[in-house]
Amino acid sequence: MAKTRWFKGNIHTHTSESDGDADPRTVVRWYRQHDYDFLVLSDHNHLTIIDYAEGQRRFKRPLMVPGEELSIRLNEGTVPVHINGIGINRMVEPIDADDVVSTLQANVDAIHQAGGIASINHPNYQWAFDDQALKQVVGANLLEIFNGVHVANVEGAPGRPSYEQIWDRVLSAGRAIFGVASDDSHNYSDFGQDQANPGRGWVVVRAEVLSSEAIVDAMAAGDFYASTGVALSELDMSPEQVSLTIEPDQDTEFTTAFTGRDGKLLHEQTGMDAKYDISGDEGYVRATVHDTNGKKAWTQPVFTFR
Repeated sequence: MAKTRWFKGNIHTHTSESDGDADPRTVVRWYRQHDYDFLVLSDHNHLTIIDYAEGQRRFKRPLMVPGEELSIRLNEGTVPVHINGIGINRMVEPIDADDVVSTLQANVDAIHQAGGIASINHPNYQWAFDDQALKQVVGANLLEIFNGVHVANVEGAPGRPSYEQIWDRVLSAGRAIFGVASDDSHNYSDFGQDQANPGRGWVVVRAEVLSSEAIVDAMAAGDFYASTGVALSELDMSPEQVSLTIEPDQDTEFTTAFTGRDGKLLHEQTGMDAKYDISGDEGYVRATVHDTNGKKAWTQPVFTFR
């Protein structure tokens, strides 16, 4: 069996080619200086590719994975529907299909036709849609469970579910969709809580080689974890067990929660190592690692539906 490695990347990034405040070279430079292995420039309705080839000749990292954020506004502009196409082989024209479910489905299908995988972005942004819509969409690969922009409403609100709750509801309905964290970065000069800055959320993908095809294939298979700062040194997922080892961080303690159908807490433990033995009636099992600094990591679900 070929040896695999972990590769860190951001899959939701904006430049001055859409509504970011820095040109593509500056954006790529920031991620290179912060040791990212790959990057998706996901400008709105624009495939930023010119700088990919130029940058790849000069630097081995970050690997540039082609991408685009298909962006549509429904109901006279009041409902934003944004879906990333990752690993696409051409620009994809966004499709307005009148209602949220039909628009999500049409754009997911269009991304697949362009050779990519589809990531549904920030469902709570302007309270665009929730799990009721997502449960009706077939074939979406990824769902943002963390978005670094302060107006993304990641934690929900009274009467409105958080991103993690939305994810659990969709998983509990039998939809196999994997959770991602991203920056959704737009601002690269002024840093602050009210800015859409880089470095707040990412994915760590397990692959044999650092190539666009290998990264996209691994993400489509769920062979990655999402993070806002917690790093895993080992992660093993099988139909029998989920186990992980956390990379140490000075003066930081960790708690791992294993979650199943309907968001039920199955098991919780503290320390650098955690494991859960699957009985088979959980529906699915996923792990969330919390640290004492408020950072997290999320593993992908192992499905046990019978």
